[in-house]
Amino acid sequence: MKNIYCHTLDNGLRIIHRQFPSEISYCGIVVNTGTRDEYPTEFGMAHFVEHMLFKGTKHRKAHHIMNRMENVGGDLNAYTTKEETYIYATFLQEYFPRAVELLSDIIFNSEFSQNQIKRERDVILDEIHSYDDSPADLIYDDFENLMFEGHDLGHYILGEPDTLNSFNTDNTRRFVNRQYHLDKMVLFSFGKTPFEKVVRQAEKHFNIKHETTEITSIETKERISPIKLNPLSKVLQKNTTQSHVIIGWNTLNMYHPQRYVLYLLNSILGGGSMNSRLNSSLREKNGLVYNIESNHTLYTDTGFLSIYYACDPSLRDKCERLINKELKRLMEKELTPMQLSVAKRQLMGQLGIAAENNENSALSMAKSFLHHNSYTPLDVLFSKINDVTSSQIMKMANEIFTSPEFELIYL
Repeated sequence: MKNIYCHTLDNGLRIIHRQFPSEISYCGIVVNTGTRDEYPTEFGMAHFVEHMLFKGTKHRKAHHIMNRMENVGGDLNAYTTKEETYIYATFLQEYFPRAVELLSDIIFNSEFSQNQIKRERDVILDEIHSYDDSPADLIYDDFENLMFEGHDLGHYILGEPDTLNSFNTDNTRRFVNRQYHLDKMVLFSFGKTPFEKVVRQAEKHFNIKHETTEITSIETKERISPIKLNPLSKVLQKNTTQSHVIIGWNTLNMYHPQRYVLYLLNSILGGGSMNSRLNSSLREKNGLVYNIESNHTLYTDTGFLSIYYACDPSLRDKCERLINKELKRLMEKELTPMQLSVAKRQLMGQLGIAAENNENSALSMAKSFLHHNSYTPLDVLFSKINDVTSSQIMKMANEIFTSPEFELIYL
């Protein structure tokens, strides 16, 4: 793609940079490690490390880390998923060297002091409690725990109080030494900085011979693909005013060639637009829900499609009938050429608008390069979507929706 540049350092660190004419730049590290890379005694460790990287290095105290970018109007941020950890900065272009040096320091030289661990543990426990107060968010995590019960994908990103209370300097460092290998990382950059300068700064600050690095050659935890469980339905008593419901099915992984069909199927069904079939039926025509949506989640070796809604408990059966009616329509009747054309234009328009958010674009580019070792530009993505046929959509709908579903209900 034009204006996309890639390079690999001798130590295995991959670099991807997008040249973009903006005064605001983004630079970060994405690590191929997340919640699924924890052992049972480490549940919550990937997210905990993400927090602790900001809490002091051999060269800086926590407030120095915070102020390093803040004092020049920039921002330092991070988040953890089931498979990745992102640490990145947003800043005016002239401060690119400052951002790269800071990222290097917190990744290579964090101390994970016991005092900071005790303090941050309390912060995360409070984060867990606040999350418990948001059923519309928590139900997604509980649903994944249901689908992947007994597997590394089937536990909370934030962890559990019992495991959090066991974290100390030694086991935190052990996790970092095991999982934070340079050949499992991507340095990503988005902005006006010339690529030659990006590489020079990477060579300066991300050299494996960095004198204070504690990154070792310990092998990372092996990822084992989940076994598909027999679908089941589960009810959890949450004392909520509404019933919160998720139903879902196993689908594809992020490498599957038919994933573009899934993207379009999800968009038509309930992918966040007001004119989706589920929103049109349950909200606009029948006034049963405020929010209903479908989502696809694709991991490196598995994936699922889910439908979420919240309604008055007395209306749940009616909502279920209407949902099944829309699923049946997709399975039994192909989209007309006009319907297919509109669906494609809508999805491509949404993707194009989302790409205007440079922060999201930088993070998406980083994830793509981490897992695919390439980046798919919008025009290629649009071409893939345009190649999808009505018969492919109907076939996939039958493959997914004729299988028994998982269901989780909050009452």
